[in-house]
Amino acid sequence: MDIIDLARQIGKEIQQDEAYIKMRLAEQESESDKELQELIENYNIKRMAINSEASKVDRDDEKMQQLNKEMRHLYSQIMQNQKMLDYNSAKQEFETKLQRVFAIIQNSADGDDPETTDYTGSMGCSGSCSTCGGCH
Repeated sequence: MDIIDLARQIGKEIQQDEAYIKMRLAEQESESDKELQELIENYNIKRMAINSEASKVDRDDEKMQQLNKEMRHLYSQIMQNQKMLDYNSAKQEFETKLQRVFAIIQNSADGDDPETTDYTGSMGCSGSCSTCGGCH
């Protein structure tokens, strides 16, 4: 078995992992939540309206403030939805595991012992985007 075949095998194992399955199920649950999907749709409409207003030469700053306020409110509602909370939690769990896999491969390619090398970054979200390598 060559390295490409091994990578494909890892891909198959990832898709059978409990964290991956949990994330995919939570994603399906959130996508089937009509209320949540309406909130997301309204959020995207507000975001487009903000972009449209911002691109105007004679934009209305009061209108921009109102649209921003409405968009933040929608975002808050989205992020408080239980299915979104479940999805974000499951996604973070899976991404942490995936970071470990990537780190082991990368560190091994850099000469570290594959049996002992592991992910050395923060295993959780500190809440500060400035210390994060990517959003969950």
